[in-house]
Amino acid sequence: MQEIKIPELAESITEGTIAEWLVKEGDKVEKGDAIVELETDKVNVEVNSEFAGVIAEITSGEGEDVSVGDVIGKLDENGEAGASSDKEESEQEKSEAKEEEAPKQAPKAESKEETSQESKQESASEQNNGDVIASPAARKRARELGIDLSEVQTRDPLGRVRPDDVEAHNKAPKQESAPSKPAKKEEPKSEKTEFDKPVERVKMTRRRQTIAKNLVEVQHNTAMLTTFNEVDMTAVMELRKQRKDKFLEKNGVKLGFMSFFAKAVVGALKEFPLLNAEIQGNELVIKKFYDIGIAVSTDDGLVVPVVRDADHKDFAGIEQDILDLGKKARDNKLSLNDLQGGSFTITNGGTFGSMMSTPILNAPQVGILGMHNIIKRPIAMPDDSIEVRPMMYIALSYDHRIVDGKEAVQFLVRIKEMLEDPYDLLLEG
Repeated sequence: MQEIKIPELAESITEGTIAEWLVKEGDKVEKGDAIVELETDKVNVEVNSEFAGVIAEITSGEGEDVSVGDVIGKLDENGEAGASSDKEESEQEKSEAKEEEAPKQAPKAESKEETSQESKQESASEQNNGDVIASPAARKRARELGIDLSEVQTRDPLGRVRPDDVEAHNKAPKQESAPSKPAKKEEPKSEKTEFDKPVERVKMTRRRQTIAKNLVEVQHNTAMLTTFNEVDMTAVMELRKQRKDKFLEKNGVKLGFMSFFAKAVVGALKEFPLLNAEIQGNELVIKKFYDIGIAVSTDDGLVVPVVRDADHKDFAGIEQDILDLGKKARDNKLSLNDLQGGSFTITNGGTFGSMMSTPILNAPQVGILGMHNIIKRPIAMPDDSIEVRPMMYIALSYDHRIVDGKEAVQFLVRIKEMLEDPYDLLLEG
C-alpha cells in the first residue's frame, strides 16, 4: 500500500486546499495520472500519482487545507479497480455487525420503547438495502440518514454505492413519495444578525484570503499615493478603426486598447526607471527588463499574469499574449511562471464601467496604471472651440518611498502624450 502525499509544488507554495478529487475510491490510475486538484495561493495545481494502482482510500476530502508532505490517501499497487479487497470488506462488515449488536446489550436504564423502535427501523432499512451493492461505510451512513440505498444513484461504473453517493442523495431535493405523505419543506438554514436580518456565511477561498492579506500588507508597508490625468482617445480610436481589419487578417488577433497602453508604459518606464524598480532591504533594484503584468478578473478574484519582454514585442505579440493569458486565467490554467516576476502592472477597470479609481500596488512593484471607461465629453480645444471627444481618465498609484510626486506626474503625462499621438508607438512596435 502506497501513501498519496502532497508533493513539493514550488519554492513559494507550502500549503493549499483540496479543490477537487479527480478520481474516487476504487478507480485505477497509472503513474503520472492527475488524481487531485489543489488550490494554492496563486494557481490551481494538479497533483499526479507517483504510482500505478487502485485508489484504496481518500483520507482528506474536498475543501480541506493540506500542507506539503501531508498524506491525503492510499493507493494499492496490487488492487483491482471498482472494489476494495474482500478481506478489508469482511473485516469492516464484522466490525459493523458488532456495533449493531451492542445496543441489545445496553444497560437496562435505556427505554424498552426506544430500543424496540430503533430495532424496527434498522430491520426495515436492512430489508430495503440488502440487495444493493454498497460499501460498509455507505450502508452505515444510509442507516443513519434513513435512506433506502436502492434509491441512491452512484457514479461507480460497477454500480457500487459509496458514502459520497449517499451524501449527494441526502442533499438532493426531496420528492413526494406518495400523496398520503407530503414532503415537509425544510426552511433554509440562515444565520441572523442582532437586528434579526438574514445573512449567509461563506468560507473565503484560499486565493481570496491571499489577495485580501496582500492588499492589506501593501497599505501597511508602502507610502502609496495616486495621481490622475485624462487622455483624449480620438487618435487611438481612429488608428484602430483604420488598421483593425488588416491587423486581424495579418496577425489573427484583434487590435485592442491594451497593446497601446503596454507600449506607452514601456516607453515611459525607460524615461522614468524608478517606476520599474523595487525595494530590497536597504537597496533599490532597478530592473532593466519590462515584464508587464496585465490584471485579469476571474471568479476567484483578480490575478495578474505577465507579458514577458514587452519591449521586444510588437502590437500583435502583445495582443496575442494578453489573449492567451486571459483565457488561461478564466480556465484556471495559469502556471506559477505566468504570474511571477512582473515589473509593472496595468489594470483596466473600464471594462466594468469604472470612471475613476485608485488602483492598489501589486507588491513588490512600485507602480500600477489604472485605465477607465471612455466617455464622450465636451473639451475646450487650443483655438477655444468646444468639441465632443472620447476621453479616458487614467490613474497612477506609486510608492512614494521610491518615486517622488514630480516623477509620477511626469510619467503619467508622458503616457498621455504617447497615447494622444500613437503613430510613433506603431512605428516603434
